[in-house]
Amino acid sequence: MDRYTNIHHPDYVPGTFNIYSSKSLENGVIYDSTLRKTEDGVVLIPQPSESPNDPLNWSKLRKFSHFALMAFITAFTAATSNDAGAAQDSLNEIYGISYDAMNTGAGVLFLGIGWGTLFLAPFANLYGRKITYIICTVLGLGGAIWFACASKTSDTIWSQLLVGISESCAEAQVQLSLSDIYFQHQLGSVLTVYILATSVGTFLGPLIAGYISSLASFRWVGWSAAIISGALLVVIIFGCEETYFDRNRYVTPVSNKNSDHRGNYETQTHQNSGNSENSDDSDPPHEKQDLSTHKVDKVAEVNHSSMNASVEDFKLLDGSEEKMKPWHKRMAIITKATNLRGWGFKQYFQYLGLNMRMFLFPPVWLSGFFWGIQDVFLSFYLTTEDTLYYDPPWNYGDYAVAIMNVPTLIGAVIGCIYAGIISDYFVLWMARRNNGILEAEYRLYFSFATAIIGPAGLLMFGIGSARALPWQVVYVGLGFIGFSWGCSGDIAMAYLMDCYPDMVLEGMVCTAIINNTTSCIFTFVCSYWLDASGTENTYIALAVINFGITLLAVPMYIWGKRIRVATKKWYIASIAFRDGV
Repeated sequence: MDRYTNIHHPDYVPGTFNIYSSKSLENGVIYDSTLRKTEDGVVLIPQPSESPNDPLNWSKLRKFSHFALMAFITAFTAATSNDAGAAQDSLNEIYGISYDAMNTGAGVLFLGIGWGTLFLAPFANLYGRKITYIICTVLGLGGAIWFACASKTSDTIWSQLLVGISESCAEAQVQLSLSDIYFQHQLGSVLTVYILATSVGTFLGPLIAGYISSLASFRWVGWSAAIISGALLVVIIFGCEETYFDRNRYVTPVSNKNSDHRGNYETQTHQNSGNSENSDDSDPPHEKQDLSTHKVDKVAEVNHSSMNASVEDFKLLDGSEEKMKPWHKRMAIITKATNLRGWGFKQYFQYLGLNMRMFLFPPVWLSGFFWGIQDVFLSFYLTTEDTLYYDPPWNYGDYAVAIMNVPTLIGAVIGCIYAGIISDYFVLWMARRNNGILEAEYRLYFSFATAIIGPAGLLMFGIGSARALPWQVVYVGLGFIGFSWGCSGDIAMAYLMDCYPDMVLEGMVCTAIINNTTSCIFTFVCSYWLDASGTENTYIALAVINFGITLLAVPMYIWGKRIRVATKKWYIASIAFRDGV
């Protein structure tokens, strides 16, 4: 079992898990394990400590409360990032602000989301997760007030920059917080709710904003967001628990088996090679032999800066003797990282460089393009709805156009359930057939449905809109687009988190940059493309692009494990650098 839980083991591969104990296997016996498991024999990854302050040990109520708050932040920031379109007609009529200028604001919003994620991410590593939510909520509050007071072009553009940055916390920090409190085998279902929250905000945000703009005025789109942001800020400050927890400092079954303290693996390896009584009894004989044979390679991978520290610095804590932190510490606005030095200014820039390093990992690019292309389609079909459906033969009003988001949301819900909850059961079933070994690429099986349904939805909506086909064709097409949205997002995030489970934040940062930069580029060319090629030809091209990007799952499924093996040293070095910074 050591090879699946200890990143310094010679045979360790990121994204490969021994998810089942031998008692639960029907197709063969691996070996007994001392690791903690569920009642069904599923190994808990990561292994929890005995500390009551470990988020993995929180009660169901505490986890649910935190999860609910994260879901609301995700849905609300997604809604505010998509509600400006409801005010476009009013801003054009009252102040003469052009639609092109407002499209520019949408492009700036995407840049704010992507690059805001990058620059905020180090705060989560240095000062805790909670401070990032407070910063983003404050910026969202400012952006909403600015938009509510808008009277010129610059207001509509730069207010969207603040709104975009406010959503950046939902692009990476939320996933990090959720991975802090849930185990690996639960992440598919957890991400389903996350994608559902994103879908609800993305598709219902414009609907609600459209009703607000029609019943009151466009300014109340901004004022409503500002009021909710203010209330959310209070809830976060007084009701959001910090999930940062340095598990490396605590005794777990993994640390008990592998080392007496961090950085002391070299000594333990020499002891194992000379004294079989000190070796891991839960490892099969061939693994013990591999451990001895590869000990030189193993020692070379150890973080040498850790080796120079004193043994006392790495003394593991017995969390069972700890008491739960008092309320004011659990709700602290800033929770300093255990490796924070001074104010952390130098470490901040080092973390920025570490985040950019994740661009070297191919699964990050797959995740970014899977998720990003769905945002691209969002820009196109919303633009098509605004330009075609107010005119004959449709003659829709504001309410009818806003309601067109409902079938997309329904499709997204189905896609999330398919690629999230069902995929959790599927990968466990695949692991049972593979002698308990779960590979990250099992998630990619679910992308094949999107390769058919997503392009079909684009063709049905695009051709149906251009040729004025029956509304059922158009609405089913929107439902298929929504299915592709929910399914692709869930697959992208679950796969990346399975591939590199100890670098969730860093991976999601790069995914957000790829996703939102791609969306920004297409947002600027969206109207020009539709005008130049026409609605039908544009959507045929988009369907081909969607099919091609989704099929990238095929080579990744074939060579994904080889890629994870090839990037193993980068992954281990990145973790050692991050924890030692």
